[in-house]
Amino acid sequence: MYLEVSNVKKSYGVSGGKQEVLKGVSCSLEKGDMASIIGSSGCGKSTLLNCIGALEVVDGGDITIDGKSVVGLNKKELARFRRDNIGYIFQFYNLIQGLNVRDNIRVAEKLTDTPLDYEELANALSLTGMERKYPSQLSGGQQQRVAIARALIKNPKLLLCDEPTGALDSATARETLILLEKVNAEFGTTILMVTHNQVIPEMMKKNFVMKDGSIVEYGINDNIVPAEELHGL
Repeated sequence: MYLEVSNVKKSYGVSGGKQEVLKGVSCSLEKGDMASIIGSSGCGKSTLLNCIGALEVVDGGDITIDGKSVVGLNKKELARFRRDNIGYIFQFYNLIQGLNVRDNIRVAEKLTDTPLDYEELANALSLTGMERKYPSQLSGGQQQRVAIARALIKNPKLLLCDEPTGALDSATARETLILLEKVNAEFGTTILMVTHNQVIPEMMKKNFVMKDGSIVEYGINDNIVPAEELHGL
């Protein structure tokens, strides 16, 4: 397995007032999978994504990506691991307002020795002609495209998406999902997406349902629906 999450536990707070957010979560993905983690707010899905992305330290269990465990790494090692292996797409873009589109994307290019080609990526994500525009001059969908390009240019092995359509209207959400589908097909990127949208799992190969800090359901989708054909986004 490319991604292996084994009995992961995570709590917040101090002794006597701890809140157990992840209660022995286990799941796995093969290289090139597209998968979702779905569940209501507060179920632990974003915390799980942050643990997989080495943004949070687990209290117990293990997480391996491409055969390497992220558990037990120090801060410097975690930062290096994130840089070399993981791309992250957030709900609210997190673009640098003082940089234009090209510079927002290429700032991440410097984090790796094996970046994807900027022109190829800009063309694939329909960003050609926008290079000199600033985030304030872009629509929500355009900003999300820039955020996706920024995450991809450093050629991550794993792309983690935290509610990437949560702040978008249905048309722009569909556009974003089509782009992620294209990224998976063209670059072979493994994609794991957290969402509360009940329709998005229809386009995913694997789906995990979380409730109260545990995965309560898992399924493999044998009838994948292309993003452009999803209804009810």
